[in-house]
Amino acid sequence: MNDGILIGLETAFAGYNIFMVVVGCFAGTIIGMLPGLGPMSAIALMIPITYGFDPASAMILMAGVYYGAIFGGSTSSILINAPGVAGTVSSSFDGYPMAQRGEAGKALAIAAYASFSGGTIAAIFLLVAAPQLAKVSLSFHSADYFALMCVGLLSIAAFASKGQFLKAMIMTCFGLALATVGQDSLSDITRFAFGNINLMDGISFVLLVMATFAMSEAFMIIFKKTDINFKASDVSKKKLGSIKLSKAEIKEMVPVIGRTSILGFLVGVLPGAGATIASFLAWGFERGIASAKDKLKFGKGSIKGLTAPETANNAACTGSFVPLLTLGIPGSGTTAVMLGALLSFGIQPGPRLYVDQPELFWAVIVSMYIGNVVLLVLNLPLIPYIARILAVPKNILVPLVLFFSVTGVYLISFNNFDIYFMAIVALISLVLRTMNFPMPPLILGFILGGMLEENLRRALLINDGSFSFMIDRPISLGLFIVMILIVLMQVYQIIKNRQTNSRDELT
Repeated sequence: MNDGILIGLETAFAGYNIFMVVVGCFAGTIIGMLPGLGPMSAIALMIPITYGFDPASAMILMAGVYYGAIFGGSTSSILINAPGVAGTVSSSFDGYPMAQRGEAGKALAIAAYASFSGGTIAAIFLLVAAPQLAKVSLSFHSADYFALMCVGLLSIAAFASKGQFLKAMIMTCFGLALATVGQDSLSDITRFAFGNINLMDGISFVLLVMATFAMSEAFMIIFKKTDINFKASDVSKKKLGSIKLSKAEIKEMVPVIGRTSILGFLVGVLPGAGATIASFLAWGFERGIASAKDKLKFGKGSIKGLTAPETANNAACTGSFVPLLTLGIPGSGTTAVMLGALLSFGIQPGPRLYVDQPELFWAVIVSMYIGNVVLLVLNLPLIPYIARILAVPKNILVPLVLFFSVTGVYLISFNNFDIYFMAIVALISLVLRTMNFPMPPLILGFILGGMLEENLRRALLINDGSFSFMIDRPISLGLFIVMILIVLMQVYQIIKNRQTNSRDELT
């Protein structure tokens, strides 16, 4: 192992490969900032470009694009509530409110420090524990994944404001319903397409997230008749805010970074989980353990609420390389594309990769640490300039958001139907938002819906249609106990709130 690490260090610190890290990180950051575009399409385009490259250099470049996109994706989430990539959706919950109250610079700085910390801590974990963690990945079966998905869905309690739990549950069910549209992944039977050929492949995640967040936000500005003609000069340095963090703010971030780095990395290790689920779980976890006073700040510009998903999604990106490199199983959609790239180079990822080709295995891992340093150096000096997107008048910003929303969706499918469908979803989202229905549970339900169904059906198939798998496996049983505890805590909170309200009315 030590010899392999030395070989990886030598390969990663070669001048050409450091250049690949810088190029990948810079390209990924720019791609991540653009709403509707993501690392999957960028890496797919780079596969033919890297055919003449050494496999280690090609993987280092693509890895840089991957975590660079996640690192940069928080920018559009924070500034214009238009997540650049799926993994930064939850960063908008608290990042965007901070930008609205004039703390855009601080929000971007928090995101940069949290991303750097999460990625660096996870890179160290990966360096030390990759071979051992492969065994943990192998211990999870379909029943365990189903239980994990259920725990993720129950975390929608974290998205519910006081007295809004039922609305959050309704939106989660709506997201699960949307996830069933299109071909069934196990039988290839088309469901709920209503005879429309455009729905046979299902609803695009990019389409849904751009409609419910970016486009609906633009519609909100239009229909609220907000002043959209303020001058760029009105956005002073005070409006943009300082990027400096106080000692109290750093002290508040440190324990969150420690907890969510571990959470994000472990979720990333699980094949199929990825940065998006990690960021949602981290946000919900931090809100769940927060004090009653701090809990009220979540969704309104909480430092903890921004730090948690930004740390977790970068840690998960690193963690997702564990199943890719050690098992040959993609840990996310993006690493699935990278798996295709490895196979195109004639390399078969698996348990023997770090023995047979240590220069590739360890070079990719070491390059992640270098990449996180590069990303911090690139992003922190640029924050004051990036944040000046707020100086763009809203009558220009709104069309730009709509433009990126439309082009981002159209460039994926080149189908006019997707544009019309996105507009309809955005209008429905606008109505739901005015009625105080939360959008994040819908997105979470949509993300987890497919995986939930697939793993449930596999578990039932293995157990001859019996639901005994819920208690047969220790991991599943443990996760279902966690689910019961979450439900009981929610019921307790409802009863407690009702008792408090009754006392207030009597007094």
